[in-house]
Amino acid sequence: MTLIGVSCRTQEIYMIVFVARYLDLFWLYVSFYNTIMKIFFLVATGWLVYTMRYRPPVCTTYDRNADNFQYEKYLILPCVLLALISTQEYSLSEILWTMSIWLEAVAIFPQLVLLQQLREVENLTSHFVFAMGAYRFFYILNWIYRYFVEGYVNWVGWLGGIIQTGLYVDFFYYYAMSKWYGQRLVLPTVA
Repeated sequence: MTLIGVSCRTQEIYMIVFVARYLDLFWLYVSFYNTIMKIFFLVATGWLVYTMRYRPPVCTTYDRNADNFQYEKYLILPCVLLALISTQEYSLSEILWTMSIWLEAVAIFPQLVLLQQLREVENLTSHFVFAMGAYRFFYILNWIYRYFVEGYVNWVGWLGGIIQTGLYVDFFYYYAMSKWYGQRLVLPTVA
């Protein structure tokens, strides 16, 4: 089995998101479930990044040369600046949480850039990216529910979610068309 086109850089960004968001494990206890899930996300994502970066491929073909998006200057720096501008309170935990929201919104960008370079996307990879975007749909349902039931509004989270969903729209279109016609997902060339 080959899994071509999964971006380690996207997974690294998610690791940064989870570290920034879950640092509160050291001072805030919500529940046993919450603690276990945060630890699971950190360990699983860390293991995935480690495996992709440092372990020789066993059943996957990760192309390190193609996965070369420079997220450090194009995504992390702008997200830190946005966090400083849009945070509700100037505490380290709140700034990191806000930065994690902005960074999560654009974390899929290196993955989409890699797929655009490859053009022809493996089925397993296309399903993986679709699932990554589909979970945002459930977040949107959660926002709608919480707004009407609790009156809860989180502008940073909502705007980040809208940006993230917007990044997926083009991919979703081509994914749906490939499934509709029973073909492999082939992305158009960029002019």
